[in-house]
Amino acid sequence: MQPTAQTRCVAFSGTRRIAEGELATVALRAKEAVDTGEPVIIFDDTTSEAIELDFRGTPADVLGRLVPADHAAEPTTPNQIKFPRGPGRPRLGVVAREVTLLPGHWEWLNAQPGGASVALRKLVDGARRANESKDRVRRAQEVAYRFMSIMAGDRPGFEEATRALFAGDRDHFHELVQAWPRDVAGHAGKLAEPAFAAAADPQSAAS
Repeated sequence: MQPTAQTRCVAFSGTRRIAEGELATVALRAKEAVDTGEPVIIFDDTTSEAIELDFRGTPADVLGRLVPADHAAEPTTPNQIKFPRGPGRPRLGVVAREVTLLPGHWEWLNAQPGGASVALRKLVDGARRANESKDRVRRAQEVAYRFMSIMAGDRPGFEEATRALFAGDRDHFHELVQAWPRDVAGHAGKLAEPAFAAAADPQSAAS
């Protein structure tokens, strides 16, 4: 998903956190730093993907190049197909995508109440509920690791901190990252916390 002016993000100059919030606000502070020769990197706060901005021109020029939230491009998928929709059925936000299955799979799906589309939705919803906690842990681990790799990949204890992150060892993780610059350690801890919290949840452990 393309970042927009409202994307939540955080900016670092070296190891120092200089701004966080919506991209439109962070971009202005980042431009100030860039104009004084400071190296700046902006991270999407949800994914830890680096956000590339064009800082040429005035602050207004920089803001003018940001994508408004209501103009964000939707991801596209090749070879989209549409399942038939009966007359009078509401759209319900349904998005068509290609699904490739063996003939036996289609035969079973088409024999289910409501047909293939309804059966697929039920299967997906069931799998999502069954794996929700594990998926939440995995996503948080990936986001924290992505940030750590960029900002602390050459720092002492990085590999051991990574192992603690994926092992769900909160105490050892924080013990290791405290040796890193304060802002880097703080943001890494913030990103990793949802993974530790979900892993410590008894319901998560049982799933």
